[in-house]
Amino acid sequence: MPNIASFHPQIVHFIIVLGFVGVGLRILSLVVKIEWIKPAATVTLLAAAAAGVLAARSGDEAHQPAERIPGARTAVQDHEELGERARNLFLVVAGFELLALAVGKREKARKAALVGSAVTGLVAAFFLFEAAEHGGEVVYAYAGGVGTRSGNPADVEHLLVAGLYHGAQADRQAGDTVSAARLTEELLRQMPDDFGVQLLAARSQLVDLHDPSAAMASLDRVQVPADNARMALQVGMLRSDVYLAMGQPDSARTVLQQLIAQFPDNSMVQR
Repeated sequence: MPNIASFHPQIVHFIIVLGFVGVGLRILSLVVKIEWIKPAATVTLLAAAAAGVLAARSGDEAHQPAERIPGARTAVQDHEELGERARNLFLVVAGFELLALAVGKREKARKAALVGSAVTGLVAAFFLFEAAEHGGEVVYAYAGGVGTRSGNPADVEHLLVAGLYHGAQADRQAGDTVSAARLTEELLRQMPDDFGVQLLAARSQLVDLHDPSAAMASLDRVQVPADNARMALQVGMLRSDVYLAMGQPDSARTVLQQLIAQFPDNSMVQR
């Protein structure tokens, strides 16, 4: 059978929607007399069971790269166990639904099967919610699958860049400016030609290292196209801040005046 690991994110969204909607419809069908709800609940719950099987299978095929991330093994295993419980319970729900169809017009047996489906469905929905929550933890707390799902090395590089950026931001907010500067320097090594990263590095030298001379040297190396107003404004505003840090307010004022003359309608420089 084909490997469906890469489709795990799509499949799990199907089981989440079908599972909760199906259980809700089945419970509703037991308390209101609207005929279309009954077959709708059956179809939805049978589809949820099928989606649950595919979700568990795709998760089994996708778990190894995420599980190998240092510190992520327990979170991945918890997610896997909860997902398997949800799958098994929805298979039981599907069994109740098929039993209700099989008994035909024997109303008591049919009603008992549907009540069993609703009760089991509530438990299944609980484990489905827990599995989804733990799956979110694997992705958002441990970056499980992020950058590796496609098999494209460039996506792993994107993951590294995101980690360096967010790590630097977190360290700066925590007051660890030395670590923030170190991560920003590594980010610049990863993307030396990116304009945004060049500005981040210059600002880090100014804010984290308190080295306006190094920041000015970095800004001098940034190439700004003459027709790119956004880039020119960003470099000019940062250059003005650097001059202030160097104790040269006149130079800072001159830079701002040049920006005002060049971009008279821009609200950023008018302030």
